Amino acid sequence: MAVKFLSEAWAKAFTDAMNSSDDFKQAAGTQTSKVQNVVNSPEGEKRFYLKLENGQVDVGTGDLPEAEATITQDYDTAVALFKNELTGTAAYMSGKLKVQGDLMKLMQMQGVQSVGQKIHSSLDVEY
Repeated sequence: MAVKFLSEAWAKAFTDAMNSSDDFKQAAGTQTSKVQNVVNSPEGEKRFYLKLENGQVDVGTGDLPEAEATITQDYDTAVALFKNELTGTAAYMSGKLKVQGDLMKLMQMQGVQSVGQKIHSSLDVEY
């Protein structure tokens, strides 16, 4: 059954898929990260976060008050990123993705992001 992109069901399915992946656990290692995402969609602003600690990730909807960085993008960019059709670096360099906060932390997380995109592409997601 498909989950709607950026919904609570999507966040749970994505969290579960990543936390059950050995590839993800290996990529995550001992890294930590707390990232807020803001997606400007046709239905209005959507917010979700990604919190990585102790080799486990928590993806949730809403705000993460202690975020180290905030990524802002439009809906089409978010879809392209999660479908693994666009890299975060390419989106940032082309101005499709804006970052506030610790850009270096995000750069260090590229391996984790790459594995996460591959895992996400295996989910049944309705865009």
